[in-house]
Amino acid sequence: MIQAIFYKEWIKTKWVLLLSFLTLFGFSTFLIYNLFRMIEMKGAVHIWEVMIQRDALFITMINYIPLIIGIALAVTQFVPEMQRKQLKLTLHLPFDATRMIASMLGYGMFSLIALFGLTLIYFALFFHQILVIEMIRHILLTALIWFLAGLFSYLLTAWIVLEPTWRRRILYMIISVLLLRILFMSADGEAYNSFIGYIVLFILFSTSLAFLSVSRFKEGKQD
Repeated sequence: MIQAIFYKEWIKTKWVLLLSFLTLFGFSTFLIYNLFRMIEMKGAVHIWEVMIQRDALFITMINYIPLIIGIALAVTQFVPEMQRKQLKLTLHLPFDATRMIASMLGYGMFSLIALFGLTLIYFALFFHQILVIEMIRHILLTALIWFLAGLFSYLLTAWIVLEPTWRRRILYMIISVLLLRILFMSADGEAYNSFIGYIVLFILFSTSLAFLSVSRFKEGKQD
């Protein structure tokens, strides 16, 4: 049954996942190309100096892209369930409703983790040719918070979309914007290092929010 759920979610989301992959790959390649071009023009020593003196990361252009991808995936995955009244049918299938929603969320999270993980590996492989491990670590740890924001935005958007009443959806939207804003308050390198563990725990906790919305849907809450 879980395989059937995953296949159903793949049918709904395959194009947005492909577009997300191409977007991340395109921006990443563009940033890497620019960095190598700067090295050819000014030398690797200059790049090192800029990184050390100005805390330049050279990949800040992608900081909001994981956030947008997380929102887009959740919208693509769950809006049809609400607009076409498919969620009611889904919850009446001969399969535990909690496991059903968990499988849907698991599919989305796994897809994003795979996509974001490949992006970080892609950066690491190219940076390894020109930067020392400490610099690579600095860039990737700084970028990690952007990708965590992508996972967080996915779960928060699912929470909003699955909520059956617009009054609460608007409230959830405001709360979500404020929570996500926290992850972009500082542009300094590794500014969130000491909080990453707490952020991961909070993201894991936020998986329960979608179940809250589904519970309200099953109770028949409506505007």
